[in-house]
Amino acid sequence: MSNYAIPKTMKAAVVVPGAHAADNLQIKDVPVKPQAQLAPGECLLKMICTGVCHTDLHAALGDWPVPPHSPLIGGHEGVGIVVAIGNNTAGSPVKLGDRVGVKWLANSCLNCESCRKGLEQTCEKAELSGYTVDGTFSEYVVSYVNHVTPIPDGFDSFAAASILCAGVTVYRAIKYSQTAPGDWIVLPGAGGGLGHMAVQYAKFMGLRPIAIDTGAEKKKLCLELGAEAWIDFRETKDIVAAVKAITGGKGAHSAVVTTASSSGYTQAVDYLRTGGTLMAVGLPGTAKLEASIFWTVFKSISILGSYVGNRQDAFEAIDIAARGGVTCHYVKKGLSALKDTYIQMQAGTLAGRIVLDFKE
Repeated sequence: MSNYAIPKTMKAAVVVPGAHAADNLQIKDVPVKPQAQLAPGECLLKMICTGVCHTDLHAALGDWPVPPHSPLIGGHEGVGIVVAIGNNTAGSPVKLGDRVGVKWLANSCLNCESCRKGLEQTCEKAELSGYTVDGTFSEYVVSYVNHVTPIPDGFDSFAAASILCAGVTVYRAIKYSQTAPGDWIVLPGAGGGLGHMAVQYAKFMGLRPIAIDTGAEKKKLCLELGAEAWIDFRETKDIVAAVKAITGGKGAHSAVVTTASSSGYTQAVDYLRTGGTLMAVGLPGTAKLEASIFWTVFKSISILGSYVGNRQDAFEAIDIAARGGVTCHYVKKGLSALKDTYIQMQAGTLAGRIVLDFKE
């Protein structure tokens, strides 16, 4: 069903994943799936905007152990309007005209053990936006009524976009970081797209964030957002000693590592205090997690992987942001800026988030 005029083609950023993906990225016309071809449970969104995530770069480069779909329309943190719903869709939680968000987890079976336990993101039948299925770097997107996230009235679409991935991901990691209000939490990669939101969610949840990153721009951003301390990893000779000095010699209670560098994980076990928790979030393509088994056991350190979030995590993360608890610092650009954004990401010079406007 649809009351909207839907075009036959749309602009989309298409890439064949590989080592030189940024050079091969093309903005071109591709078909729009018509309403009559939508399967039950599918919906078509007319996109307003989409964020750009470091995961999108990994998808374009094809450097993860599980290869992406190819050719690929990337993107997985978009906001759009529902303009069509597949025939025979029973009990849809969304209707035509609703403003909704698309996340990394595009769809899951909702019936397996993982889904029943709230680990929908690890469902064996999961479909991933901009990785196993085409994503949000296009003017129209096919999504699923049970997995899109409603955007509250009054919450800006551009502010909401990156909450759907970066926000949800760090919110869930902090939520399960085994911390309590007043605890110290270290955030390697704090000036990046995920990290700058982690600073805010940590502060909102009563924690004391220590930001680790490099550069004057990122330092300014992190301190303005509520980080209690800043460590520049290029200027600091001993990061472990620096964290311990800030925390009165005992070390931090938790670390949420959003950086894609393996060194961020290796150091964490050393600067965590007894009973501390390492939340592994960033996904280096082939790097290994190396830690002293002796000190991990002796200090009773917990090491937990936290992979994006489920539908409830998304509702909670969006709600906090919509109430003003978290603000995504973004720069608005057009779809044609995607190639340059990838280049900045690879160079590690991108502060905050890029959100692509489909009206530009």
